[in-house]
Amino acid sequence: MTEKKEVTFEEAMKELETIVEKLEEGDVPLEEAISFYKEGMKLSKLCHDKLSHVEEEMEHILKENGELESFQVQEDEA
Repeated sequence: MTEKKEVTFEEAMKELETIVEKLEEGDVPLEEAISFYKEGMKLSKLCHDKLSHVEEEMEHILKENGELESFQVQEDEA
């Protein structure tokens, strides 16, 4: 039984970019395009999940005395 290596965010994004480039070329057979699309959706979900997890972790910061404190990033209004 082989262990499945966990894909990093960066690896997933790079693969997703490659898939998008192939699909944008437009000369991919339909069956292959559908396969690329499905794989792209899986990678997109993986990236979204990883970003959500990091966002949850970043909602708290550790103060110097070891206590957790709520933290929210203030976004610039355009």
